[in-house]
Amino acid sequence: MRKIIAALNMTVDGICDHTAGLPDEEIHDHYTDLLGQGDAILYGRTTYELMEYWRQFLEKPSEERSMNNFAVAIDRIPKIVFSRTIKEVDWASARVATRDLKDEILALKQELGKDIFVGSRSLIVQLLNLGLIDEFQLCIYPMLEGKGLRFFDEIKERIIFKLAKTRIFKSGAMLMYYQPEKG
Repeated sequence: MRKIIAALNMTVDGICDHTAGLPDEEIHDHYTDLLGQGDAILYGRTTYELMEYWRQFLEKPSEERSMNNFAVAIDRIPKIVFSRTIKEVDWASARVATRDLKDEILALKQELGKDIFVGSRSLIVQLLNLGLIDEFQLCIYPMLEGKGLRFFDEIKERIIFKLAKTRIFKSGAMLMYYQPEKG
């Protein structure tokens, strides 16, 4: 059975807006490697549209190798988009989900293959509330953003995690790998 892995960046004050944080070469390299280990990544409409930003680096690479490599990785991995407003997408490696989130996740978990990543705050919150996250990778940037989208506002009840491992980046960002305790 494949695992559903939620991966999210946020600041110390809980802001997970895609404009918050300070990703550097080491963090881009980490996420490039991570994407190579999965079979798909799930996005909500808003995050999917934000991730389309990376398509420009395929046609006109930047001067930063890590950003170009991340762009290639995000282009390659199949993307499943959950949206009530868009019915089709034009990114060749993306598709719009045809089932509701819970049914899609349960079906994906049963298929053979590599793990499935979730990269949208809204989907991560919904899946945490449904008890369908198998691993939670939380990267915390050493900064206070002060304003923006807060991650944990919509969690419905207590969820206890077991810390599996950590990684500290040179920038001071800390990646924590958690597994929800089943109980």
